[in-house]
Amino acid sequence: QVQLEESGGGVVQPGGSLRLSCAASGRTFSRYTMGWFRQAPGKQREIVAAISWSGGSTFYADSVKGRFTISRDNAKNMVYLQMNSLKPEDTAVYYCAANPRSLMTMTYEYWGQGTQVTVSS
Repeated sequence: QVQLEESGGGVVQPGGSLRLSCAASGRTFSRYTMGWFRQAPGKQREIVAAISWSGGSTFYADSVKGRFTISRDNAKNMVYLQMNSLKPEDTAVYYCAANPRSLMTMTYEYWGQGTQVTVSS
């Protein structure tokens, strides 16, 4: 019901910044919780951040809290992840995902293809 496409990944030096974008299409996007996940080689996929349908509630993993900011623009069917003070351990494929239920309900049913983020000197 929802199609997602990430963009904005690339190579950045430690301490740098990057902004990821996710374009959504399909019905009922504005009522979906949206999340960003990441997966590094040899590691489990983990949630990075999530935002409620209204934008009024957010969640951040402890590892990125204070450095990353999730936001959304429902009028444009877009969700963003601003990443500051990047560290090498942030290197991963980042995925945008849509959740038809509340932020604290982990029912992410729709996924993008992912975008590579590499943090290296």
